Amino acid sequence: MTVMLSRLLIVDDDATQIGQLADNFARYGLHVAGAASALQMRERLAQEEYALVVLDPAVAPGQGAALLHELAIERRLPVIVHSAACSDADRIAALELGAEDCLSKPANPRELLARIRAALRGRTGSARAVQAPVARSVASFEGWRVDMTTGQLFNPVGMPIALSDGEFQLLRVFIEHPRQVLDRTHLLDRVYGATSDHYDRSIDVQLCRLRRKLSACGLKGPVIRTIRNEGYMFVHTVSN
Repeated sequence: MTVMLSRLLIVDDDATQIGQLADNFARYGLHVAGAASALQMRERLAQEEYALVVLDPAVAPGQGAALLHELAIERRLPVIVHSAACSDADRIAALELGAEDCLSKPANPRELLARIRAALRGRTGSARAVQAPVARSVASFEGWRVDMTTGQLFNPVGMPIALSDGEFQLLRVFIEHPRQVLDRTHLLDRVYGATSDHYDRSIDVQLCRLRRKLSACGLKGPVIRTIRNEGYMFVHTVSN
């Protein structure tokens, strides 16, 4: 693990808890810095790179959601929410805003450490190199055919399947990278462009629509598999 990948930022106004967690995590090779406010958090982030942020949204009353969005979406940092307010509704909201996990405060340090390690493994796994796309004019899988030039999809009996532009662009990326794990960042860049302001969850919406449409049109099984903490993989072999 590199120095950056072992550096954590804990955003919490409880200095005692930060100290206890820092001592505990140090035994496992993790280096902890603390921030008691949103302002101090931004100062820390400007000075150093961190692998992950443990966030108590209570440091910014009424602005916790915006703070999580800033970290997880704008800065693309993995975030574990550690909060006294962690009901099912709070946890779902945190996950929808981009958090890796949400634990009720005070969490067992061993459990928090396990969640941190899982999130870090997910990020290092999703950072694997993606092979160059395979150039195809027509691609086939499981009897289905995709015309990459015209942007049309045909089922095994030759019937065209109507796809939106976003759905087809997403399918194209998977067809070009069959049986490779693709993370959200790669999918966002390929579907919407590197300069787009779309959020990670936009891909989830398009993916849900594409899966639902393919299933409704008769394609059985997990065509696009979710790989936990890593991304998505098109499971079928693709041929010309």
